[in-house]
Amino acid sequence: MNLFQKQIEYLKDNPQGYWFKRKLYGWGWTPVKWQGWVVIFVYVALILVLVISRENDIQGNDMSGINFLMFALPIIALTGIMIGICYKKGEKPRWQWGVPKENK
Repeated sequence: MNLFQKQIEYLKDNPQGYWFKRKLYGWGWTPVKWQGWVVIFVYVALILVLVISRENDIQGNDMSGINFLMFALPIIALTGIMIGICYKKGEKPRWQWGVPKENK
């Protein structure tokens, strides 16, 4: 079985109904249910809205530290919320390299 097939098999094995499963290689999560994908989409969309609004604001204005904080703080907050959702709706994160022994 090739790596791609192992990945798909691992992600489909989700009896607990997690929105996010541990990544097969490394540390972090991968969305596995539609709810997880919606969370990822909303996160990316909100970041893009912040970037676009930032680009519109800085045209003709000087780039001061206050403007940077007003840009960075919402991104930090959104990222914290995203990580919190992943912790609540996903598997417990841990370093993993390949299919866990109990799933082989």
